[in-house]
Amino acid sequence: MISLYFLFIAIITTIFLVDITLDLLNMSHRGKDIPQQLSDVYSPEKYYLQQQYEVDNARFALFHKSLMFAVLLVFFIAGGFGRLHQWLSGFFLNPLITALVYFAIIGLASGIISLPFSIWNTFVIEEKYGFNKSTVKLFIIDLIKSSLITLIIGGGLLTLLACLFYRTGDWFWILGLAVMVVFSLLANALYSRVIVPLFNKQEPLEDGALLEAIKKFGNLAGFPVDKVYVIDGSKRSTKANAYFAGYGKNRRVVLYDTLIEKMSEPEIVAVLAHEIGHYRKGHIWINMFTGILQAAIFLYLFSVLSASTEVLLALGYSGNEHPVFHLALIGFALLFSPAERILGLLTHGMSRMMEYRADAFASSHDMGEELITGLKKLTAENLSNLTPHPLYVFVNYSHPTLLQRINRIKGIDKKCGG
Repeated sequence: MISLYFLFIAIITTIFLVDITLDLLNMSHRGKDIPQQLSDVYSPEKYYLQQQYEVDNARFALFHKSLMFAVLLVFFIAGGFGRLHQWLSGFFLNPLITALVYFAIIGLASGIISLPFSIWNTFVIEEKYGFNKSTVKLFIIDLIKSSLITLIIGGGLLTLLACLFYRTGDWFWILGLAVMVVFSLLANALYSRVIVPLFNKQEPLEDGALLEAIKKFGNLAGFPVDKVYVIDGSKRSTKANAYFAGYGKNRRVVLYDTLIEKMSEPEIVAVLAHEIGHYRKGHIWINMFTGILQAAIFLYLFSVLSASTEVLLALGYSGNEHPVFHLALIGFALLFSPAERILGLLTHGMSRMMEYRADAFASSHDMGEELITGLKKLTAENLSNLTPHPLYVFVNYSHPTLLQRINRIKGIDKKCGG
Protein backbone atom coordinates (compact mmCIF):
# COMPACT_ATOMS: atom_id res chain seq x y z
CA MET A 1 0.00 0.00 0.00
CA ILE A 2 2.78 2.42 0.99
CA SER A 3 4.70 1.77 -2.24
CA LEU A 4 1.58 2.28 -4.38
CA TYR A 5 0.76 5.47 -2.49
CA PHE A 6 4.16 6.95 -3.30
CA LEU A 7 3.96 5.65 -6.86
CA PHE A 8 0.78 7.69 -7.34
CA ILE A 9 2.54 10.80 -6.02
CA ALA A 10 5.54 10.15 -8.28
CA ILE A 11 3.29 9.77 -11.34
CA ILE A 12 1.30 12.95 -10.61
CA THR A 13 4.50 14.93 -10.02
CA THR A 14 6.43 13.52 -12.98
CA ILE A 15 3.66 14.22 -15.49
CA PHE A 16 3.37 17.78 -14.21
CA LEU A 17 7.14 18.35 -14.44
CA VAL A 18 7.28 16.90 -17.95
CA ASP A 19 4.42 19.15 -19.10
CA ILE A 20 5.98 22.25 -17.55
CA THR A 21 9.40 21.45 -19.02
CA LEU A 22 7.89 21.11 -22.49
CA ASP A 23 6.00 24.39 -22.08
CA LEU A 24 9.17 26.19 -21.00
CA LEU A 25 11.12 24.69 -23.89
CA ASN A 26 8.49 25.91 -26.28
CA MET A 27 8.53 29.38 -24.74
CA SER A 28 12.31 29.54 -25.03
CA HIS A 29 12.04 28.66 -28.72
CA ARG A 30 9.99 31.73 -29.63
CA GLY A 31 11.61 34.57 -31.49
CA LYS A 32 13.46 32.29 -33.88
CA ASP A 33 13.96 33.57 -37.40
CA ILE A 34 10.97 32.90 -39.63
CA PRO A 35 11.82 30.37 -42.37
CA GLN A 36 11.85 31.82 -45.89
CA GLN A 37 8.84 29.72 -46.93
CA LEU A 38 6.78 31.44 -44.21
CA SER A 39 8.04 34.99 -44.65
CA ASP A 40 4.71 36.12 -46.10
CA VAL A 41 2.55 34.80 -43.25
CA TYR A 42 3.04 37.70 -40.86
CA SER A 43 3.98 41.31 -41.28
CA PRO A 44 6.61 42.48 -38.73
CA GLU A 45 3.88 44.15 -36.67
CA LYS A 46 1.59 41.12 -36.69
CA TYR A 47 4.48 38.77 -35.91
CA TYR A 48 5.23 40.84 -32.81
CA LEU A 49 1.56 40.52 -31.88
CA GLN A 50 1.70 36.76 -32.41
CA GLN A 51 4.75 36.49 -30.15
CA GLN A 52 2.97 38.39 -27.39
CA TYR A 53 -0.07 36.15 -27.81
CA GLU A 54 2.19 33.12 -27.48
CA VAL A 55 3.72 34.47 -24.27
CA ASP A 56 0.37 35.33 -22.71
CA ASN A 57 -1.03 31.88 -23.50
CA ALA A 58 2.08 30.12 -22.22
CA ARG A 59 2.11 32.01 -18.92
CA PHE A 60 -1.60 31.39 -18.52
CA ALA A 61 -1.14 27.65 -19.16
CA LEU A 62 1.77 27.45 -16.70
CA PHE A 63 -0.26 29.04 -13.92
CA HIS A 64 -3.34 26.93 -14.68
CA LYS A 65 -1.40 23.66 -14.75
CA SER A 66 0.51 24.55 -11.59
CA LEU A 67 -2.65 25.29 -9.65
CA MET A 68 -4.42 22.13 -10.85
CA PHE A 69 -1.34 20.08 -9.96
CA ALA A 70 -1.20 21.58 -6.46
CA VAL A 71 -4.91 20.96 -5.86
CA LEU A 72 -4.70 17.36 -7.08
CA LEU A 73 -1.56 16.59 -5.09
CA VAL A 74 -2.87 18.08 -1.83
CA PHE A 75 -6.25 16.35 -2.27
CA PHE A 76 -4.55 13.03 -2.92
CA ILE A 77 -2.08 13.30 -0.03
CA ALA A 78 -4.95 14.21 2.32
CA GLY A 79 -6.75 11.03 1.23
CA GLY A 80 -9.53 13.14 -0.23
CA PHE A 81 -10.67 10.59 -2.80
CA GLY A 82 -11.21 7.89 -0.19
CA ARG A 83 -12.59 10.24 2.46
CA LEU A 84 -15.19 11.61 0.05
CA HIS A 85 -16.40 8.09 -0.73
CA GLN A 86 -16.50 7.16 2.94
CA TRP A 87 -18.56 10.28 3.72
CA LEU A 88 -21.01 9.64 0.86
CA SER A 89 -21.42 6.01 1.88
CA GLY A 90 -23.08 7.23 5.05
CA PHE A 91 -25.89 8.76 2.98
CA PHE A 92 -26.35 6.29 0.13
CA LEU A 93 -26.51 2.54 0.57
CA ASN A 94 -26.76 1.94 -3.16
CA PRO A 95 -23.22 1.85 -4.69
CA LEU A 96 -24.55 3.06 -8.05
CA ILE A 97 -26.06 6.22 -6.58
CA THR A 98 -22.91 6.77 -4.52
CA ALA A 99 -20.79 6.56 -7.67
CA LEU A 100 -22.94 9.08 -9.55
CA VAL A 101 -23.01 11.58 -6.67
CA TYR A 102 -19.26 11.07 -6.19
CA PHE A 103 -18.46 11.93 -9.81
CA ALA A 104 -20.92 14.84 -9.71
CA ILE A 105 -19.08 16.36 -6.73
CA ILE A 106 -15.65 15.81 -8.29
CA GLY A 107 -16.86 17.27 -11.61
CA LEU A 108 -18.47 20.27 -9.91
CA ALA A 109 -15.36 21.01 -7.86
CA SER A 110 -13.15 20.74 -10.96
CA GLY A 111 -15.51 23.00 -12.90
CA ILE A 112 -15.53 25.64 -10.16
CA ILE A 113 -11.73 25.69 -10.04
CA SER A 114 -11.45 25.90 -13.85
CA LEU A 115 -14.20 28.49 -14.35
CA PRO A 116 -12.08 31.58 -13.51
CA PHE A 117 -9.46 30.37 -15.97
CA SER A 118 -12.07 29.94 -18.69
CA ILE A 119 -13.39 33.44 -18.01
CA TRP A 120 -9.88 34.92 -18.08
CA ASN A 121 -8.97 33.11 -21.29
CA THR A 122 -12.14 34.26 -23.06
CA PHE A 123 -12.58 37.81 -21.81
CA VAL A 124 -8.97 38.83 -21.19
CA ILE A 125 -6.55 36.97 -23.47
CA GLU A 126 -8.82 36.27 -26.46
CA GLU A 127 -10.42 39.71 -26.07
CA LYS A 128 -7.03 41.42 -25.96
CA TYR A 129 -6.03 39.96 -29.32
CA GLY A 130 -9.37 40.52 -31.04
CA PHE A 131 -10.57 36.90 -31.14
CA ASN A 132 -13.42 36.94 -28.65
CA LYS A 133 -16.91 37.80 -29.88
CA SER A 134 -18.78 36.13 -27.03
CA THR A 135 -20.80 38.21 -24.57
CA VAL A 136 -21.13 37.54 -20.86
CA LYS A 137 -24.73 36.42 -21.45
CA LEU A 138 -23.72 34.01 -24.20
CA PHE A 139 -20.85 32.68 -22.07
CA ILE A 140 -23.22 31.91 -19.19
CA ILE A 141 -25.79 30.30 -21.50
CA ASP A 142 -23.05 28.14 -23.08
CA LEU A 143 -21.81 27.15 -19.62
CA ILE A 144 -25.31 26.08 -18.53
CA LYS A 145 -25.96 24.15 -21.74
CA SER A 146 -22.59 22.37 -21.74
CA SER A 147 -23.02 21.47 -18.06
CA LEU A 148 -26.46 19.99 -18.71
CA ILE A 149 -25.18 18.03 -21.71
CA THR A 150 -22.29 16.68 -19.62
CA LEU A 151 -24.70 15.77 -16.84
CA ILE A 152 -27.15 14.02 -19.16
CA ILE A 153 -24.77 12.28 -21.58
CA GLY A 154 -21.80 11.81 -19.25
CA GLY A 155 -24.02 10.84 -16.34
CA GLY A 156 -25.96 8.41 -18.49
CA LEU A 157 -22.79 6.77 -19.79
CA LEU A 158 -21.30 6.51 -16.28
CA THR A 159 -24.55 5.05 -14.97
CA LEU A 160 -24.55 2.34 -17.63
CA LEU A 161 -20.88 1.49 -17.09
CA ALA A 162 -21.29 1.40 -13.31
CA CYS A 163 -24.32 -0.89 -13.66
CA LEU A 164 -22.33 -3.24 -15.84
CA PHE A 165 -19.40 -3.10 -13.43
CA TYR A 166 -21.45 -4.16 -10.42
CA ARG A 167 -23.66 -6.70 -12.17
CA THR A 168 -21.66 -8.45 -14.90
CA GLY A 169 -18.40 -9.39 -13.17
CA ASP A 170 -15.79 -10.75 -15.59
CA TRP A 171 -17.94 -9.76 -18.56
CA PHE A 172 -17.73 -6.06 -17.67
CA TRP A 173 -14.89 -5.10 -19.97
CA ILE A 174 -16.49 -6.77 -23.02
CA LEU A 175 -19.95 -5.31 -22.42
CA GLY A 176 -18.41 -1.96 -21.48
CA LEU A 177 -16.51 -1.97 -24.76
CA ALA A 178 -19.75 -2.60 -26.66
CA VAL A 179 -21.30 0.40 -24.91
CA MET A 180 -18.31 2.59 -25.80
CA VAL A 181 -18.43 1.53 -29.46
CA VAL A 182 -22.15 2.28 -29.78
CA PHE A 183 -21.67 5.59 -27.97
CA SER A 184 -18.81 6.63 -30.31
CA LEU A 185 -20.81 5.79 -33.43
CA LEU A 186 -23.87 7.67 -32.21
CA ALA A 187 -21.82 10.66 -31.06
CA ASN A 188 -20.18 11.03 -34.47
CA ALA A 189 -23.45 10.58 -36.33
CA LEU A 190 -25.53 12.90 -34.15
CA TYR A 191 -23.04 15.57 -33.08
CA SER A 192 -23.68 17.98 -35.94
CA ARG A 193 -27.42 17.31 -35.96
CA VAL A 194 -28.21 17.33 -32.24
CA ILE A 195 -25.42 18.93 -30.19
CA VAL A 196 -24.20 21.73 -32.47
CA PRO A 197 -27.69 23.28 -32.98
CA LEU A 198 -27.89 23.80 -29.22
CA PHE A 199 -25.05 26.29 -29.51
CA ASN A 200 -24.95 27.51 -33.12
CA LYS A 201 -27.16 28.06 -36.11
CA GLN A 202 -26.44 25.93 -39.15
CA GLU A 203 -27.88 27.20 -42.40
CA PRO A 204 -27.56 25.55 -45.82
CA LEU A 205 -24.95 27.22 -47.99
CA GLU A 206 -26.70 29.45 -50.48
CA ASP A 207 -26.66 28.51 -54.15
CA GLY A 208 -23.75 30.10 -55.91
CA ALA A 209 -20.23 29.68 -57.19
CA LEU A 210 -18.83 28.30 -53.92
CA LEU A 211 -21.49 25.61 -53.55
CA GLU A 212 -21.08 24.59 -57.18
CA ALA A 213 -17.29 24.45 -56.81
CA ILE A 214 -17.59 22.23 -53.73
CA LYS A 215 -20.04 19.87 -55.42
CA LYS A 216 -17.94 19.77 -58.58
CA PHE A 217 -14.81 18.80 -56.67
CA GLY A 218 -16.72 16.24 -54.58
CA ASN A 219 -17.95 14.51 -57.72
CA LEU A 220 -14.47 14.66 -59.27
CA ALA A 221 -12.92 13.12 -56.15
CA GLY A 222 -15.52 10.35 -55.96
CA PHE A 223 -17.06 11.86 -52.85
CA PRO A 224 -20.43 13.39 -53.78
CA VAL A 225 -21.36 16.28 -51.48
CA ASP A 226 -25.04 17.14 -51.20
CA LYS A 227 -25.30 18.89 -47.86
CA VAL A 228 -23.13 21.93 -47.15
CA TYR A 229 -23.93 24.05 -44.08
CA VAL A 230 -22.61 27.34 -42.73
CA ILE A 231 -22.22 27.68 -38.96
CA ASP A 232 -22.25 31.07 -37.24
CA GLY A 233 -18.90 30.62 -35.49
CA SER A 234 -18.39 34.39 -35.57
CA LYS A 235 -20.81 34.80 -32.66
CA ARG A 236 -18.04 33.54 -30.35
CA SER A 237 -14.71 33.93 -32.10
CA THR A 238 -13.03 35.28 -35.22
CA LYS A 239 -11.11 32.00 -35.64
CA ALA A 240 -12.01 29.89 -38.68
CA ASN A 241 -12.67 26.19 -39.16
CA ALA A 242 -14.38 23.55 -41.30
CA TYR A 243 -15.26 19.92 -40.73
CA PHE A 244 -17.18 16.86 -41.91
CA ALA A 245 -19.70 15.00 -39.78
CA GLY A 246 -21.78 11.86 -40.07
CA TYR A 247 -21.52 8.70 -42.15
CA GLY A 248 -22.52 7.60 -45.61
CA LYS A 249 -25.50 9.45 -47.05
CA ASN A 250 -25.96 11.39 -43.81
CA ARG A 251 -22.56 13.06 -43.93
CA ARG A 252 -22.45 16.81 -44.18
CA VAL A 253 -19.87 19.52 -44.80
CA VAL A 254 -19.85 22.34 -42.26
CA LEU A 255 -18.09 25.63 -42.95
CA TYR A 256 -17.60 28.37 -40.39
CA ASP A 257 -18.80 31.75 -41.61
CA THR A 258 -15.40 33.13 -40.62
CA LEU A 259 -13.73 30.69 -43.02
CA ILE A 260 -15.91 31.90 -45.90
CA GLU A 261 -15.10 35.51 -45.03
CA LYS A 262 -11.34 35.05 -44.89
CA MET A 263 -10.61 32.60 -47.70
CA SER A 264 -11.04 32.66 -51.45
CA GLU A 265 -13.22 30.08 -53.16
CA PRO A 266 -10.27 27.95 -54.42
CA GLU A 267 -8.72 27.98 -50.92
CA ILE A 268 -11.97 26.81 -49.30
CA VAL A 269 -12.29 23.99 -51.83
CA ALA A 270 -8.66 23.04 -51.19
CA VAL A 271 -9.26 22.87 -47.42
CA LEU A 272 -12.30 20.67 -48.05
CA ALA A 273 -10.24 18.55 -50.45
CA HIS A 274 -7.90 17.89 -47.52
CA GLU A 275 -10.86 16.81 -45.37
CA ILE A 276 -12.21 14.60 -48.16
CA GLY A 277 -8.73 13.08 -48.33
CA HIS A 278 -9.18 11.84 -44.77
CA TYR A 279 -12.35 10.01 -45.82
CA ARG A 280 -10.92 8.62 -49.05
CA LYS A 281 -7.81 7.36 -47.28
CA GLY A 282 -9.92 5.63 -44.63
CA HIS A 283 -8.55 7.73 -41.78
CA ILE A 284 -11.94 8.05 -40.09
CA TRP A 285 -12.26 4.28 -39.73
CA ILE A 286 -8.60 3.82 -38.81
CA ASN A 287 -9.00 6.32 -35.98
CA MET A 288 -12.18 4.62 -34.84
CA PHE A 289 -10.56 1.18 -34.85
CA THR A 290 -7.56 2.55 -32.95
CA GLY A 291 -9.87 4.13 -30.39
CA ILE A 292 -11.80 0.87 -29.97
CA LEU A 293 -8.58 -1.11 -29.55
CA GLN A 294 -7.33 1.37 -26.97
CA ALA A 295 -10.66 1.25 -25.11
CA ALA A 296 -10.59 -2.56 -25.11
CA ILE A 297 -7.10 -2.67 -23.60
CA PHE A 298 -7.85 -0.05 -20.96
CA LEU A 299 -11.21 -1.56 -19.99
CA TYR A 300 -9.62 -4.97 -19.55
CA LEU A 301 -6.76 -3.55 -17.46
CA PHE A 302 -9.27 -1.57 -15.42
CA SER A 303 -11.33 -4.69 -14.72
CA VAL A 304 -8.17 -6.40 -13.43
CA LEU A 305 -7.03 -3.42 -11.37
CA SER A 306 -10.46 -2.93 -9.80
CA ALA A 307 -9.94 -6.14 -7.81
CA SER A 308 -6.99 -4.58 -5.97
CA THR A 309 -7.65 -3.37 -2.41
CA GLU A 310 -4.24 -1.65 -2.46
CA VAL A 311 -5.59 0.96 -4.86
CA LEU A 312 -8.42 1.81 -2.47
CA LEU A 313 -6.00 2.06 0.46
CA ALA A 314 -3.61 4.28 -1.51
CA LEU A 315 -6.52 6.61 -2.31
CA GLY A 316 -7.32 6.95 1.38
CA TYR A 317 -10.21 4.49 1.78
CA SER A 318 -9.92 1.85 4.50
CA GLY A 319 -13.50 0.56 4.62
CA ASN A 320 -14.73 -2.94 3.94
CA GLU A 321 -16.65 -2.20 0.73
CA HIS A 322 -15.01 -3.77 -2.31
CA PRO A 323 -14.89 -3.27 -5.24
CA VAL A 324 -15.67 0.45 -5.55
CA PHE A 325 -16.23 1.52 -9.17
CA HIS A 326 -15.43 5.22 -8.88
CA LEU A 327 -12.33 4.81 -6.70
CA ALA A 328 -11.02 2.04 -8.95
CA LEU A 329 -11.60 4.29 -11.98
CA ILE A 330 -9.69 7.19 -10.43
CA GLY A 331 -6.88 4.90 -9.34
CA PHE A 332 -6.68 3.43 -12.82
CA ALA A 333 -6.64 6.89 -14.44
CA LEU A 334 -3.73 7.94 -12.24
CA LEU A 335 -1.77 4.70 -12.45
CA PHE A 336 -2.00 4.35 -16.22
CA SER A 337 -1.62 8.02 -17.12
CA PRO A 338 2.06 7.47 -18.12
CA ALA A 339 0.97 4.66 -20.46
CA GLU A 340 -1.69 6.95 -21.87
CA ARG A 341 0.94 9.63 -22.52
CA ILE A 342 3.18 7.14 -24.31
CA LEU A 343 0.22 5.94 -26.35
CA GLY A 344 -0.47 9.59 -27.13
CA LEU A 345 2.95 9.85 -28.78
CA LEU A 346 1.97 7.03 -31.12
CA THR A 347 -1.49 8.37 -31.90
CA HIS A 348 -0.16 11.89 -32.49
CA GLY A 349 2.50 10.50 -34.80
CA MET A 350 -0.13 8.54 -36.70
CA SER A 351 -2.35 11.62 -36.87
CA ARG A 352 0.46 13.75 -38.31
CA MET A 353 1.10 11.08 -40.94
CA MET A 354 -2.60 11.16 -41.86
CA GLU A 355 -2.49 14.95 -42.20
CA TYR A 356 0.38 14.63 -44.66
CA ARG A 357 -1.57 12.08 -46.69
CA ALA A 358 -4.72 14.21 -46.70
CA ASP A 359 -2.60 17.12 -47.94
CA ALA A 360 -1.18 14.84 -50.63
CA PHE A 361 -4.73 13.94 -51.68
CA ALA A 362 -5.54 17.62 -52.19
CA SER A 363 -2.25 18.12 -54.04
CA SER A 364 -2.99 15.17 -56.33
CA HIS A 365 -6.04 17.13 -57.52
CA ASP A 366 -3.87 20.17 -58.35
CA MET A 367 -4.85 22.06 -55.22
CA GLY A 368 -1.50 22.11 -53.45
CA GLU A 369 -0.84 25.83 -53.94
CA GLU A 370 -4.38 26.79 -52.92
CA LEU A 371 -4.05 24.60 -49.82
CA ILE A 372 -0.78 26.29 -48.91
CA THR A 373 -2.22 29.80 -49.20
CA GLY A 374 -5.30 28.68 -47.27
CA LEU A 375 -3.18 27.20 -44.47
CA LYS A 376 -1.12 30.37 -44.32
CA LYS A 377 -4.26 32.45 -43.95
CA LEU A 378 -5.58 30.20 -41.18
CA THR A 379 -2.22 30.42 -39.41
CA ALA A 380 -2.12 34.21 -39.66
CA GLU A 381 -5.73 34.71 -38.60
CA ASN A 382 -5.32 32.40 -35.59
CA LEU A 383 -1.91 33.86 -34.61
CA SER A 384 -0.43 30.36 -34.64
CA ASN A 385 3.18 29.67 -33.71
CA LEU A 386 5.48 29.35 -36.72
CA THR A 387 8.50 28.00 -34.82
CA PRO A 388 7.40 25.61 -32.05
CA HIS A 389 10.07 23.52 -30.35
CA PRO A 390 10.48 20.16 -32.18
CA LEU A 391 10.11 18.16 -28.96
CA TYR A 392 6.93 20.04 -28.07
CA VAL A 393 5.58 19.25 -31.53
CA PHE A 394 6.51 15.57 -31.16
CA VAL A 395 4.68 15.24 -27.84
CA ASN A 396 1.68 17.55 -28.25
CA TYR A 397 0.90 18.22 -31.92
CA SER A 398 -1.67 16.09 -33.72
CA HIS A 399 -0.90 18.09 -36.90
CA PRO A 400 2.47 18.81 -38.50
CA THR A 401 3.71 22.38 -38.30
CA LEU A 402 2.89 24.74 -41.16
CA LEU A 403 6.49 24.58 -42.42
CA GLN A 404 6.48 20.77 -42.41
CA ARG A 405 3.21 20.66 -44.34
CA ILE A 406 4.38 23.17 -46.94
CA ASN A 407 7.67 21.33 -47.45
CA ARG A 408 5.81 18.05 -47.91
CA ILE A 409 3.30 19.55 -50.35
CA LYS A 410 6.09 21.13 -52.39
CA GLY A 411 8.09 17.90 -52.40
CA ILE A 412 10.99 19.33 -50.38
CA ASP A 413 10.43 16.63 -47.77
CA LYS A 414 9.34 13.40 -49.47
CA LYS A 415 8.78 11.18 -46.42
CA CYS A 416 5.41 9.53 -45.95
CA GLY A 417 3.93 10.00 -49.36
CA GLY A 418 0.22 10.07 -50.08
